[in-house]
Amino acid sequence: MPKRVNRTPAAKPKEAEPDFLKGWQQIASFLGQPLSVAQHWAKTGMPVARQGRSVVASPAQLNAWLGRESGRKPVHIAQPEADLTSELQRDLSYLRGQKRSRRQRH
Repeated sequence: MPKRVNRTPAAKPKEAEPDFLKGWQQIASFLGQPLSVAQHWAKTGMPVARQGRSVVASPAQLNAWLGRESGRKPVHIAQPEADLTSELQRDLSYLRGQKRSRRQRH
């Protein structure tokens, strides 16, 4: 009787962030928002460009725009391979700095 081989799916290599997102579906997916929200944000200034009948956006430009809109410095959309611990630490240190500056003003 032949030996049974345990085959596990091979790990997917880390995908690099694409240079451009093409179409509303990719943009909305990148933002983690429904299509209607992505389209509304585009009408209010989110950086997208028309390319023929399609729309394209740069992930780097979207992250920078989100940072400006949220009133904070850089915002980063978490990707599956992202180190969320470092993101959380960065956000906590930002919030602590905000609390200190408020206390000093009063």
